[in-house]
Parts: sequence; C-alpha cells; structure tokens
Amino acid sequence: MKKLHFLEVEGNTKGFYTFLGLFGLISLLGVLAAYYMEHNGHWVTGMSNQVIWGTPHVFAIFLIVAASGALNVASISSVFAKTAYKPLARLSGMLAMALLSGGLVVLLLDLGRPDRLIVAMTKFNFVSIFTWNILLYTGFMGIVGIYLWTMMDRPYNNLTKKAGMAAFIWRLILTTGTGSIFGFLIAREAYDSALLAPMFIIMSFSFGLAFFLLILMGSYKYTQRVLGDYIVNRLKNLLGVFVAAVLYFVVVYHITNLYSADHRDITLFILTGGGVYTFLFWVVQITLGSLLPLVLLYGPTGKNRTMIGLASALIILGGFAQLYVLIIGGQAYPMHLFPGMEVTSSFYDGVVASYAPSLPEFLLGLGGVGVTLLLVTVAVAAMKFLPASLADEVADPHSK
Repeated sequence: MKKLHFLEVEGNTKGFYTFLGLFGLISLLGVLAAYYMEHNGHWVTGMSNQVIWGTPHVFAIFLIVAASGALNVASISSVFAKTAYKPLARLSGMLAMALLSGGLVVLLLDLGRPDRLIVAMTKFNFVSIFTWNILLYTGFMGIVGIYLWTMMDRPYNNLTKKAGMAAFIWRLILTTGTGSIFGFLIAREAYDSALLAPMFIIMSFSFGLAFFLLILMGSYKYTQRVLGDYIVNRLKNLLGVFVAAVLYFVVVYHITNLYSADHRDITLFILTGGGVYTFLFWVVQITLGSLLPLVLLYGPTGKNRTMIGLASALIILGGFAQLYVLIIGGQAYPMHLFPGMEVTSSFYDGVVASYAPSLPEFLLGLGGVGVTLLLVTVAVAAMKFLPASLADEVADPHSK
C-alpha cells in the first residue's frame, strides 16, 4: 500500500455550510421536541404506564449499538492486521464516538430533567445493568479517544495495536451490556433470553457497517475525492455476511422461543397476530431490511454504488424496525402475572397495550441522528480523518 495522505475537508464551501445547517436544524428540532415534552408532561407522548420505552429509546439504542459496530472497521485494521482497512480506521473511530454521542443525547433529553444524569453518574447501584452501562459508555469514549490519538500522532503509532485491542474488547463488553438490559428482564417474555447479548453484538456489526459505508461513500462523493472499487467491494461483501448472520440469529431466537412454553405466546404474537409489529417484522425487518439487501449486495447489482447505498439504507431501516418490534412490541404484549390463568382488571392486565409514536418522540429520536451527522461534518473539516484518495492503486495492498 502506498503512503497515505490524510486531508481535512474544505470547510469554507457552500456544500459544507449546507450540511452544517441541515444537520444543525435536525438537532435543534430534537432539542425543541425534548423541551416540549418536558414542559407539557408525559401525556403528549405515545408512552404510557404499559409502554414506558418509546420511539426515542429505539433511536437511542440503535445509535449506541451502531457505534460499537462502526468501530469494527478500525478493529479489523489494527487488531486483525488487515492492511486494506487501515486508511479507514480514523473515520471508523470518529464515527463510533459520534454515533454514541447521538444516542446518549437522546437518552439524556428523554430523562425529562437532564440534570438527573448527575444522579446516575454519582449514585451507583452495581447490581443494576444500567449502572454498568454508564461506566461502559464513558469508558468507550475514553478508550476510543486514546485509540484515535495513537493513530493520528505519529510518535505514538506503536501503541495503536494495543489501544485497538482494548477498544475491541471494550466495545464487545459494551454491546453485551446493552443486549443484557433486555436479556436480564425476566418479567417480559420477549426479553428473557440469553441469545439477546450475542445477537446485539452481530446487530452492531451490521448496523454500524451500513452507517459507515453510507458516510464513506457520501463523504467522498460530495468532496469529489476518489473512492476506488477495491475498498467499497470489500466493505459491501463484509456487510452482506453480517446481514446474513443477524438473520440467522433472528431465526434461532424465534425458533427457541417457539420451543419454550413460557415464550411461545409472545413469539406467535410477533410472528402472526401482532398487527403493526407483525407487519414491521415480516415486511420491513425481514424482507426490506435483510433479504432485499442481500440480493442487492450479492446479485447483479452488487457493483453498483447506488444499489450498495440503497442496501445500506435498507439495512438501517430494518434495524430500526427490529428494535421497534423488540422494544415496543415486547412491552405491548401483556405480562403473564398468573400463568395458566385468564387475568382481567381495570389496570389493563391481560390486554395488549396500544402505542402510537407522537411527533415530538420521533423528532427527538431523529435529533440524535442529526447530532451524530453534525459531529461528523464538523470533525472531517476540523481534523484529518479522511484520506485524500482511496483510489485502487492507493488502497489495494496488492496494487503494483
């Protein structure tokens, strides 16, 4: 591989200010939505005493999970010594931090009173998975920051492999912790599964790489830099493997639940009789978010950049649907307080809870995406995250 030359994106251009304004506006809408919900109260959302985690949590968890996966490109470079991915390592680490920041902003604003974060950061309950996640998120930021420093400061390049190994292990623990939030909730039949931790890890690989691929292609297109087929084809082939792995875990997860008497009813609810959740599962998550991207990535259109971008966007859409079905569908289905008995009461026991996301909820979640993209836009203009060229003769280690 020829010597890489990293260069900032020109910040004093019409295109830069356009993206800065667009993503800044989306972020501002999220802040205003949070203020509206905090000022008027919980009743303006679609959430209730039955569904306490709504659409903002879907966005937040997607961004947090994708943050771990976005770092995968850098990990492949430094931990597994794959030279072809070295030019992308800086962008990978920066995007991971930006995605985590966007997800945490949504969670922070969803608290109603952001100052409650001080309590979460100073009062630790070490038997709670939420406490462990506070430590995991802050630790991730610190370790990835050090990882980027070793990559970008030449005298410390010899520490990159060690920092990369630490970041790799930490992000696996982080995603395991995020999946365990649900896996440890035995009261909800949809969550109570040890499969959720490894499934969240492979979901992170898929969602994060899809996001990374869109950012990479978009950055090079709008900065008019050369992005060769070698890098794009390697990434899209890897993305297809991750999509297939997520699909495998989903199949095993539901087959396992169908086999278990305790989980059979909730599984049948999702697969056959869950209304909007069944639609999202089969149409958006499985068909549009898994099967169609595999066809686009490995079929005759596999070398078409537009189709690769479409496949990545569909994977992200399918990821949101998957988390929506898991998080909200799992809460909407009534808990079995007395197994084998029919339960009715004035407290909606035994009744499938209704939930429809309100506009402020959606805007808050979208605001997290806006914050992520705003941070990326500023970062690529402020520091040298992007190689000046990723043409095949530069990126391909076997090029002569």
